[in-house]
Order: sequence, then structure tokens, then C-alpha cells
Amino acid sequence: MENFRLRVFRAVAEEMSFRKAAESLHLSQPAVSQQIRALEEECGARLFDRAGGEGHGTQIALTEAGRVLLRYATKAAETMAEAQRALAALNDEVVGELRLGASTTVAQYVLPRILGAFLKQYPHVHLSLVSGNTEEIVEAVAEERVALGIIEGPAMRRDVKTERMVRDEMVLIVSPNHGWAKTGAIEPEDLANVPLLLRERGSGSRRVVERALKQVGLPLRSLKVAMELDSTEAIISGVEAELGVGFVSRWAVSKVLRLGTVRIVPVQGMEILRDFSFVRLAGTEVVGTAAAFQRFATGSAATI
Repeated sequence: MENFRLRVFRAVAEEMSFRKAAESLHLSQPAVSQQIRALEEECGARLFDRAGGEGHGTQIALTEAGRVLLRYATKAAETMAEAQRALAALNDEVVGELRLGASTTVAQYVLPRILGAFLKQYPHVHLSLVSGNTEEIVEAVAEERVALGIIEGPAMRRDVKTERMVRDEMVLIVSPNHGWAKTGAIEPEDLANVPLLLRERGSGSRRVVERALKQVGLPLRSLKVAMELDSTEAIISGVEAELGVGFVSRWAVSKVLRLGTVRIVPVQGMEILRDFSFVRLAGTEVVGTAAAFQRFATGSAATI
């Protein structure tokens, strides 16, 4: 619904390149140049300073007129997107952009099946997904870079609100060759005698595990932290390589348990439960495609 010339103009302004804008719009570079020249004639002003033309490697910059027009073109695009959502709502349709953020474990192990089913049901939704640790996703929500986040630990900020999506359990995994693989269960204090693989600082999984260990009298300083890793997959790989033991989401180990490359070992008196939670900006309501996804994911996660 957006004016085509303004869409081309915004693409060039965002990429600061006629070539890259052409690639993102699936147009030829001459077609992009033609649209910009026609828009400049319509506006009666140059929108870009072009140092050496419009070819590959050319440096361009917005003129003052270009900066003014970009401000209004961006507002116009947002208004037309709202109009499209409002029109779709009249027919109970879900269309438009869905800007979603998800922490690493959720993005890798929980979301794929949910998103596949959601996009099949709502094919006119355009998804963009940002992944990172919990701290990074909460920051993206607070800065409004995503409309809705899903995190695996506490938000640790007052400017966002959380709501449970699904319950998760963190389990201790070891190599099948480890001495604990056939013991049945261990005592918490046994953890002080083995190399431990942990997620990096800022990870929701790291916070949950640290808190659970502290509750059974095992502050981090009393443990042998062998490595700090930036993903659940890295911890699983480290355990498979017999570099240590580690706590990971039960959601993440179904495949490796079937393959027999790791074993789950219960820890007496430790049950590490947590929520995968939706996170949104405080004082706002989730609307449009984000609201539709939240409803869909809440129902789907319980059945996976």
C-alpha cells in the first residue's frame, strides 16, 4: 500500500547504496536510479549527494531535503502499515510485519516448530527474528527494536513486563563415559569436584543455574568452572567431548538423548524449573501480528 517511489527512496536511504537498495527490492540498479530521479523531479530538490555517480562503491549521502523527506516517508510507511492491519482486522486476517526477539535456547529449540505452524496459518505475515541472550533480548524490547520478546530467565529490568509462555526444566547432563552416567543420582556437593560448563554472563540460563546452586549451598566460587560458553549447543558439545558437565534445558536434549551421546543425571534436592516468558515494553499492550503470535504460541507450546 506504500507509494512505490517512497519505498525505493527509503531503501536507498537505509542502505546508502543504489546497488544494495536494488538487491533488497529485487530491482535493477537503473530502475532504482530512475525512480529516485523521478521523485527528485516531483519534489523539486536533490535528495542525495552522489560523489562520482550511482555505480558500485559510490559514496552517497542524504541532502537536507532528503533528510526531511525521509522523516515523512517513514511516518507514511508506518501509517499505511497500521491501515493494512486495521483493514485486515475487519476480516479477521493477520498481516504485516512481526518483529520478534528470542533468547538463544528458545530460538534454537522451541520456536522453529511454532513459527512454522504460525506462518503456515498466517502466510501474509513477514517475520524478522533477532536472537541473543536474555539480557540482549530484553534490551531490544526496551529499545523497541522488537515488538515482542521470548526469554529464558528473569528480565532484571523495570521497564519491561513478562508473561509465561511455557514451563521449562534445566537438567544436568554428562558424557555416557562419565562416572555418574550409571549412578542414578548424585548429591549437590558432588558438583564441586568436577569441571562445570556454564553459559556466559547475561544468559538467562546462567542466572537460573547460579540461583539454584546457591540455594543448595554451592555458590559459584566453590565450583570448578571450566568454561563459559555462548550457547546451549556449545555446552552439549562440550559434554559430549568430555570437557565437563553442564546444566541445559530439557527442550534441548531430546535428540542427543536418543543418539545416546549424553545422559541426564538427577541431583538430589535440586529441581531447576523456570519459565520461558514473553517480554514486552511496560505500559503497552501487544497488538497486531505480535498479539496474534503470542496467542498462537501460548496454545502451541503446551502441545509440543
